[in-house]
Amino acid sequence: MTALLAPERDVDVTVVRRARRRPARRSGLVLAGLGALLVVVFGARVLLGDYTITIPDFFRIITGTEIPVASYIVMEVKLPRALLGVLVGVAFGVGGAVFQTTLRNPLASPDIIGVSTGASAAAVFAIVALDQTGNWISVAAMAGAIGVAILVRLVAGTLLGYRLVLVGIGVAAGLMSVIQYLFTRADTYDAQLALLWMTGSLNQVDWPTVRFFAVAFAVLLPLVFWVARALRITELGQDTAAALGVRPGRVDLLLLLAVILVAAAVAAAGPIAFVSFLAGPIARFLNRGRTTLVGAGLVGAVIVVAADYAADYMLTDVNYPVGVVTGALGAPFLLWLLAVGRAGRKA
Repeated sequence: MTALLAPERDVDVTVVRRARRRPARRSGLVLAGLGALLVVVFGARVLLGDYTITIPDFFRIITGTEIPVASYIVMEVKLPRALLGVLVGVAFGVGGAVFQTTLRNPLASPDIIGVSTGASAAAVFAIVALDQTGNWISVAAMAGAIGVAILVRLVAGTLLGYRLVLVGIGVAAGLMSVIQYLFTRADTYDAQLALLWMTGSLNQVDWPTVRFFAVAFAVLLPLVFWVARALRITELGQDTAAALGVRPGRVDLLLLLAVILVAAAVAAAGPIAFVSFLAGPIARFLNRGRTTLVGAGLVGAVIVVAADYAADYMLTDVNYPVGVVTGALGAPFLLWLLAVGRAGRKA
């Protein structure tokens, strides 16, 4: 009898192993494809445009060979802009995916719940009221983003999810009125500077900004991934996660780290609209509904770098900030998500 059952048991084990390997194989293919796409758009951003750089010349330049005009364009304009686009894109993508997964709400991104608006309000206040420029604007933006996130979390109380989103929307609406008031008190130069910053731009990136954010990125991103080890359990809800041993403080710590990561990205490049909102759902769709922070980060990087290239060369003769393109992509996506959400519980 045992001999008769053994083959069936072996078959069952084989089926289970195949079922486990299939999602891992799918995830690997998705990440490899996104990585290859990022390399392509990064190469296009650095090599193509008004002044084309050949691949051999690019490697000669980054290894120290001086080529007139080309060296300056690559090392002082294109390369730092592309590198910062990748870094902030990953930060926005990972931060948005953490929000959406932890709070179990596709609307729970820094754009929607007021984190980006808090950074904008603080930056505009620093520009208009305090007459600050440069790094002080970035410091104010980071402080504003973190402060608004803490305020929203305290007001929302122990009930996360839709309550936190609604509180964030209310706080963001109040902050927008503050921004509008500050614009009425600003002179023309300050108003233009504040409007450019609020749009989100990589137009005037320099190496000190890239180095600053690279250091913050290298510290914060590993912490986010380490704390997010129980992320799939938190998708089951607060009560279920607590029953399975995930302490509520771990969820709050993960959200705080995600806020700081997004705040650092906002401080470096401004609140580039809808990247955090778009990256997570796209990565989940490609991965057949499974959460992947690495995938969300790669999608965010692809969106920022590709949108920056499109804003600079493909729309009109005018060089637009990258936030113009991402905003144009994100707005219809938000409307589509809301329309699909009304169609049924499954959607």
